[in-house]
Amino acid sequence: MSTMTAPAVPTATDVRAAAERIAPHARHTPVMRTEVDGRPLTLKLEHLQRTGAFKLRGALNALMGGEPTDRVITASGGNHGLGVATAASILGVRATVYVPETVPEAKAAPLAATGAEIIRVGEHYAVAAEAARAQADSEGVRFLHAFDDALVVAGQGTIGLEVAADVPECDSIVVAVGGGGLAAGVRLGAGGRRVVGVEPEGCQSMHSALAAGHPVATPVESVASSALGASTLGRVPFEVLRANPITPVLVTDAEIISAQTRLWEEFRIATEPAAAVPFAAWAAGRIPGENPCLVVCGANADWRLAG
Repeated sequence: MSTMTAPAVPTATDVRAAAERIAPHARHTPVMRTEVDGRPLTLKLEHLQRTGAFKLRGALNALMGGEPTDRVITASGGNHGLGVATAASILGVRATVYVPETVPEAKAAPLAATGAEIIRVGEHYAVAAEAARAQADSEGVRFLHAFDDALVVAGQGTIGLEVAADVPECDSIVVAVGGGGLAAGVRLGAGGRRVVGVEPEGCQSMHSALAAGHPVATPVESVASSALGASTLGRVPFEVLRANPITPVLVTDAEIISAQTRLWEEFRIATEPAAAVPFAAWAAGRIPGENPCLVVCGANADWRLAG
């Protein structure tokens, strides 16, 4: 049993406060109601968010809602770093972003374009995060975690609020799970709707944490690992999900790739693999509910289709 101090845990009230706070800078992304294979389906088009992914929401809320600062250090597989770097640029804060050496160029290039300092360390997110935290500690600078932070979780939860407002008939909201920040936040903002958290079979931080009763280190091996490659579920998300359970689902890499291709072919939505994870679970018949809403969470992929 961990002897660490219990983390601050956000509430639905914090999500509503985040929505007001970030509204001047983050987009209220649209939804698309459609029908696939004769079944109704709603897509929350969060890949149209500034920076191409939902992470801007949490970054803005953390920088706007926390202690005032003129410098921030973070670590990211790509999207969170881009969110923090962009939020920092908007708010006049200097940002340093540690990324794995394996970060895709489709994420590294726009990250560099924000003007943030980029430092590449290690093969996986966890290594970059450890180096970033050590640097922040040594300099006395704020370290902003990608998902294990109450303000970040509340910011991501604003997606749930938007779905509840825009698709009131929706009975389940489906999200991809990496470190758990999006799933926990959306659960708080979903207005009592069922939330389904989908993980690749090769990145099961949430499944493993729920089975063990606390976050545990897990292997990271998936086509979606650049975005969903957190080896350990965050403690803040875990506490939220322990008190507010969601439905866990797994998908294979083959199902993710098929879903990614189908999103392009049917809707001309070019996502990164992680954003196709909810659609993969839905296409495989693993999502409960008559009117699900799938969060298409990011599009920072290098899509060059032959043609």
